[in-house]
Amino acid sequence: MNSGQRQERRKRVDNLIVWAVFSCFLVLLDQYTKHLAVIHLKGQRPLVILQDVFELLYSENRGAAFGMLQGQQFFFFIIGILVLLAASYGMWRIPSWKDSHYCWLGFCIMLITAGAAGNMLDRVSQGYVVDFLYFVLIDFPIFNVADIYVTTATAVLLILLLFYYTEEDLEIFHLTPKVPKQSEDEYSIHGADTKR
Repeated sequence: MNSGQRQERRKRVDNLIVWAVFSCFLVLLDQYTKHLAVIHLKGQRPLVILQDVFELLYSENRGAAFGMLQGQQFFFFIIGILVLLAASYGMWRIPSWKDSHYCWLGFCIMLITAGAAGNMLDRVSQGYVVDFLYFVLIDFPIFNVADIYVTTATAVLLILLLFYYTEEDLEIFHLTPKVPKQSEDEYSIHGADTKR
């Protein structure tokens, strides 16, 4: 392994370290808010923050984000593992977390990782996810901080893919790098050389 390869490998390891540290911080934040919800909201009346608009209401969710697909715990566990594996691969392939061109992509991956891990921890440890944020105004399904991570990251990622990143930018995620096509000029030169 030459110095260039070692430097590239070091950057990728740094990516994973930064990704893991920030993701763990976000997971801890999510778990702390759920802990507070259990202590202060479980078995209590809703805590009204803004009358007829927003309140804190304890709920045990045995489905996916926003209460969908109730009772499919094993399915969600497998999905969570796949998301974490995909996120690990994504952070490994990003050139550097310091690269301003890819930093937003890395940020989205960290949010998705934290959201998936936060809710997966709940499912593994207690068989359900604690939700406590409720928009009364639109009767939106009760959700939690981990759901905010995933929803925010998905929205930002969609905008990035539509308006910011090009197909060439995303080639870093290809399992096998593309071999550039030989131009006609190069072909004619090489062809002429072989004929001599």
